[in-house]
Amino acid sequence: MQVATSIRFAAVVAIAVVGLSACTAQAGAPTAAPSVGLTGVPGLTQEALDVMNQPAYANGQWAISVKDVDTGEQIVSLNADTFFEPGSVVKTYSIGAAWLQFGPDHTVVTPVKSTGQVVDGTLTGDLILVGKGDLTMGGRTKADGTVDFTNLDHNDANGVPGATLTTEDPLTGLDALAAQVKASGIDAVSGDVIVDDRLWAPAELDGQPVTPIIINQNVIDLTITPGAVGEKAATAMSPVVAPWTIDNQVETVAAGTEDTEITVSSPDEKTIVLSGTILEDADPIVKVYAFADPATFARTALIEALARAGVTVTADPISTNPDAALPATDAVDALPSVAELTSLPLKEDATYAMKISYNRGAQTFICLLAVANGSTRCADGLKAAGTIWSDAGLDTTGAVLIDGSGLPGNKITANNEVQLQTIMAARDDADEWRSTLPGLGVDGSLTLVQADSPAAGKVVGKTGTLAALDGFNGRYFLPTKALGGYIDTEGGRTFAFTIMANSSVFTDVNGLFAANDDVGTIAASIQQNY
Repeated sequence: MQVATSIRFAAVVAIAVVGLSACTAQAGAPTAAPSVGLTGVPGLTQEALDVMNQPAYANGQWAISVKDVDTGEQIVSLNADTFFEPGSVVKTYSIGAAWLQFGPDHTVVTPVKSTGQVVDGTLTGDLILVGKGDLTMGGRTKADGTVDFTNLDHNDANGVPGATLTTEDPLTGLDALAAQVKASGIDAVSGDVIVDDRLWAPAELDGQPVTPIIINQNVIDLTITPGAVGEKAATAMSPVVAPWTIDNQVETVAAGTEDTEITVSSPDEKTIVLSGTILEDADPIVKVYAFADPATFARTALIEALARAGVTVTADPISTNPDAALPATDAVDALPSVAELTSLPLKEDATYAMKISYNRGAQTFICLLAVANGSTRCADGLKAAGTIWSDAGLDTTGAVLIDGSGLPGNKITANNEVQLQTIMAARDDADEWRSTLPGLGVDGSLTLVQADSPAAGKVVGKTGTLAALDGFNGRYFLPTKALGGYIDTEGGRTFAFTIMANSSVFTDVNGLFAANDDVGTIAASIQQNY
């Protein structure tokens, strides 16, 4: 049976330039009203109301909360205590809880352990790579020690056109570990190489594994470049790890004849089939394949890294990870380490997950919270996050969370997200926290939103999008479009804010592009008005 990649429908960030005008609306008492025909909402500009009253939002509802973080003054309150789906705004809850638990400078150390003895350079035992939940494993680290990301990230390449890759080698961390193994005096391994991914029990998110071992975010990057009309496109794979190969069936077609459409599948978890067409004048296109067995992939990649470092391994490099041969977890912990890789600080991992909305990364934080609180069940991480936030002063009854990433089924109130951001704004590391959020018109998922407005760079927030096709009517449905974060106003005030639009409908795909900017327009109008 053919195994296809899990491709979720996603809205695309669009370029839009919206003029901003001054207005004199003032803050007032909470307002609750249907989204269509909104008039005189205290604190909102007419420009914002015009956006909210567009036909696409007529059958849905808006929720907005804006508060001054210094004075506590409520600036806008519209349906602010009503549960809405927030999409990836949920990541402020999961990543924020990890921030509170561990601190922004926290790191994890991924070790390679050894069994047996080293005799004349040969290890008469096994090497064990122990997964610790490092999101990037050295594969996203820039020269200055910060995390690298692209504004349209590879994790969503199958759903969001225009994704690009960073320049770092995703196998950098494994190469560093292999070099340390060699430096420890090991020239050959007579036993096996095993990946220990038992830090938490097997877990999934949206049908894909969430594991303690993460190499290149557990996807293979595929770059497709057009050739001459009628010929196969050129393809490249990264990282290159056995036994993975590409079966390229993508044909180059004349410009303007048809749309580019490329599908990714694998019949056997070792061959990636690329099929479809690419226009002759198209830029290179990035697609990804999310492999099903991260431990086996990491094992092979480490064995290959060891070979590059001059360490010979006699075990079959492409066999399935032999986890049944692992000693008990306590016994592994007690083994000597022959190599260690220290992760980037948590603030860098948080930046990566927030800026590009990395779903499995956010869920990894939930799993790490479970482990830190004595459980191997990732589901217990949500309970731990709730306790952490409650202890920090958050009214946790204002949120219903089923995961850490923001898939369908989560609910929050606009006021609750504002309360969360207000709590974070009062911390000594508030500036570091703010820096993890995408900036309006600057980077991440807000790069192209209001890029030419006076508010660009003065609003930061976590975006949230859930999108689906209305097959019944041939329309496009957004269960949510949301944004929560901070506004530095034109008058020098600092607001915490949440804007959510639920259940909007668009007649064509271009409407989806505009939804991101609609929310940005409202935030920008508030920024300019105060």
